[in-house]
Amino acid sequence: MKFNPIKRLLFLLPLLYSFVDVNAQDLRWNLVKNGGIEWIVKKGAAHTDQIEMSGKQISAILTYGVNDKGSLILKRKLVFPMLRTIPNDTRGSLIRDFDQPIPAISIDGQALNEQPAAFAFNGSIQVRSVFGGVSILRELFPSVNKPAFIEQGTFKNTNSKAVEITIPEFEHTDSTKLNKGVYGVYVLNTRVYGAGKFSLKPGETLVYAVVYSARKLADQPYEFSSEYELIKRENLIEDITSKLVLKTPDANLNQMFSFAKIRASESIFDTKGGLLHSPGGGDYYAGIWANDQAEYMNPLFPFLGNPEGNQSAINSFRMFAKYMNAAYKPIPSSIIAEGAGMWNGAGDRGDMAMIAYGASRFALAYGDTVEARKLWPLIEWCLEFSRRKKSKDGVVASDSDELEGRFPAGKINLSTNTLAYGALISSADLAASLGDKATAEKLAAEAADLRIAIEKYFGAKVQGFDTYRYYDGNDKLRSWIGMPLVMGMYERKEQTAKALMSGHLWTKDGMLTESGSKVFWDRSLLYAVRGLFNAGITDTTLKYLKYYTDKRLLGEHVPYAVEAWPEGNQRHLSAESGLYCRAITEGLFGIQPKSFNSFLLQPNLPADWKEMSLQHIGAFNQDFDIMVVRAGKNLKIIITQAGAKKQEINWNGQKAIKITLN
Repeated sequence: MKFNPIKRLLFLLPLLYSFVDVNAQDLRWNLVKNGGIEWIVKKGAAHTDQIEMSGKQISAILTYGVNDKGSLILKRKLVFPMLRTIPNDTRGSLIRDFDQPIPAISIDGQALNEQPAAFAFNGSIQVRSVFGGVSILRELFPSVNKPAFIEQGTFKNTNSKAVEITIPEFEHTDSTKLNKGVYGVYVLNTRVYGAGKFSLKPGETLVYAVVYSARKLADQPYEFSSEYELIKRENLIEDITSKLVLKTPDANLNQMFSFAKIRASESIFDTKGGLLHSPGGGDYYAGIWANDQAEYMNPLFPFLGNPEGNQSAINSFRMFAKYMNAAYKPIPSSIIAEGAGMWNGAGDRGDMAMIAYGASRFALAYGDTVEARKLWPLIEWCLEFSRRKKSKDGVVASDSDELEGRFPAGKINLSTNTLAYGALISSADLAASLGDKATAEKLAAEAADLRIAIEKYFGAKVQGFDTYRYYDGNDKLRSWIGMPLVMGMYERKEQTAKALMSGHLWTKDGMLTESGSKVFWDRSLLYAVRGLFNAGITDTTLKYLKYYTDKRLLGEHVPYAVEAWPEGNQRHLSAESGLYCRAITEGLFGIQPKSFNSFLLQPNLPADWKEMSLQHIGAFNQDFDIMVVRAGKNLKIIITQAGAKKQEINWNGQKAIKITLN
């Protein structure tokens, strides 16, 4: 057969890097200079999107956009997590679509037909339009601490003469059946505030609101003030975005990081079991999961300086700890229904490795010795559980992984084992921090043995790459092969990097879970990005992260990391945004907690950047900044800590340095 160099090149391309052009894509939204993003509506270009926003008593999934005639589309799916329904299971939250028609507002006798000129987002959805010489600003957001969703409208007369605005009175009440609610009958209410007929002079403004709410029948109705609720929402957003601030030369990365903090932090619900962080997505509320909460989110909360987040983490570990037992039967994957129930339908998904990893990382970063001692029995129990699941090959068995059988995982999978390894490393550091040197040395030795076993058992050639098989018999690349890099296993980093960024896994929409499939999950992509940064593959990884960031922030479905597709239709689950933050804090900056006041730091400053920083970091019970500045061939690291002397370190970029806070 005659050699054809063109065919050979086409065959090799997907084995090197993806076909996706990471430097180009069409984007619908733009950054706004003073913060946030904006979509300028083009005439005749129909488009809708959806976003989830949450408060302590509500979560709202809002569909918004315009039809082909340019008219406004708004649909509201509201979730009330503490109004429990029967059966009181994982999905037992009261959920309703609030789409009943409301009498039209009129301006100078004409029924209002809003045709938006622009949509914007900076913690709430804003819709801007003009009708009859009157500018209209509509702001949509959940109440911070009430079971209510608010739509506030502001009219401003831009005419040279007065206009008459009529806002009809409207109130609609519905109720659920007595035998459908854990707490009896629930009352759902839609009400217009600020109704009446008004003459608006030139330059004057008028505010009205529609409030969608729900309550127990036994609770008294509440009189809402939309302007006060908006102030509370804005204060919450300001508090979240003013801590753990990312500053880089890339404005899109900065904004995506800021938004990720919002979604990661707002999805905390005030349940009868205490504050609980939950995924959301129209299904998962007032409950916790070993992956989303223990593994993904809880280690981040101390860095965010978020007291509600820290408390939710403590509550989640307390709930998991209740299921420890002498027989070492697995702790359930999920505690549901405000802590009143549990779910373990997928068996052991490696949940104990997830919990031990998350709890040890949280305890170190939280910087509280008393809380660490409370967490230690749970960590120790989970480590022993994994120890008892070891095979003759020295690796840890589990019934499945966090994908719960959606894709094959065999009896022993890579994810469970790398998490168990990470748990041993951080648990050894925690034991040392608590003054137990003997246990620390024992756990460190155990981690070293597991690392060797992981390399022997999982190291393999898969689809031409010297990387990792996901389980015994696996012959297709899997996105979770980035996990060893996250945990500092770099023996196969070059080939693993090529595999992750090859056309086998990387697509224009995200990273495929398995080569040859059409399914993608952002969580494994964000783990892979973190691992690639950890491995020092900085500039190439940044290109892929920038492409992904631009798509999620400014593309067709914005502005957060998503769960999966086609399952869930790219829901804005909250913990994925937490993983985006950790791709920066633990990946780009290479932060790894080592004690209650120290951490390893191995920043990866891209070649085209002169500096980058994280400001107002709340970890280790401190308020400190990290700045990384290029200084010739080396880097200068500047640690600024409230009430302490500035630390300046010249670093050659080789070995991670240990930073001790005062």
